[in-house]
Amino acid sequence: MSDNQQIAARVYDVSQLYASASGDIHWALRDVSLDIRDGEFVCAIGPSGCGKTTLLNMIAGFLQPTQGTVEAHGQTVRGPGPDRGVVFQEYALFPWLSARRNVEFGLRQHGASRKVMHEKAQQLLDLIGLTHAADRYPFELSGGMRQRVAVARALATEPQLLLMDEPFAAIDALTRATLQDELLRIWQKLSLSVFFITHNIEEAVYLAQRVVVMSPHPGRIEEIVEIDMPYPRNRGDAAFGAAYARISEVFARVGQEVNVA
Repeated sequence: MSDNQQIAARVYDVSQLYASASGDIHWALRDVSLDIRDGEFVCAIGPSGCGKTTLLNMIAGFLQPTQGTVEAHGQTVRGPGPDRGVVFQEYALFPWLSARRNVEFGLRQHGASRKVMHEKAQQLLDLIGLTHAADRYPFELSGGMRQRVAVARALATEPQLLLMDEPFAAIDALTRATLQDELLRIWQKLSLSVFFITHNIEEAVYLAQRVVVMSPHPGRIEEIVEIDMPYPRNRGDAAFGAAYARISEVFARVGQEVNVA
């Protein structure tokens, strides 16, 4: 197997300029390089303004870098594609569509038959445990249920890489813990690669195999911390506490603060 076949996404020496509201030009990212391996769960963590979302948007194909290259599965990223599913912090569901129709949306855009759309939506609603809510509209669903539907919609086109931008940030702590476990189950079942953005150290340690610690002004990778613990993980284990402390130390070193809860 070639190197490219083993890499889900590759960011090489990427920098990104942006203009502020006042017209000033700043570096959102500067000289960032990162590989996400096939089947790997990677979290990026850092304070606001460190370029986490910019990095995710480049991999998704929503942004083109000012400098450097971004590849997905060995191909230069020039725009969005069905090989990359995206889940946002805001659920971004279509309020006029039922849960089932929301899941079917991407398949409809790609010309799938009604039979294929129905069968795939049913499989994914079963996977996320919302078969009973297939015909409900977003306003009839809880926040956690809406985010499950958003995940199912992102998975409908069978992406190899799932990109998640703080998907559980707006959800209460108990529901968030449940969704974290659901996400790990789906990741393992489908053998996905996942790139997950968070502000939360505990969430990063619980989910990721590697945690990319970023710092701002300009956005850059400060350190990549390996989380060498088997799943399922116990937040009370000494190894969990040690990984948490290691990431906290990195932020303390660069004088940054992130959410610890």
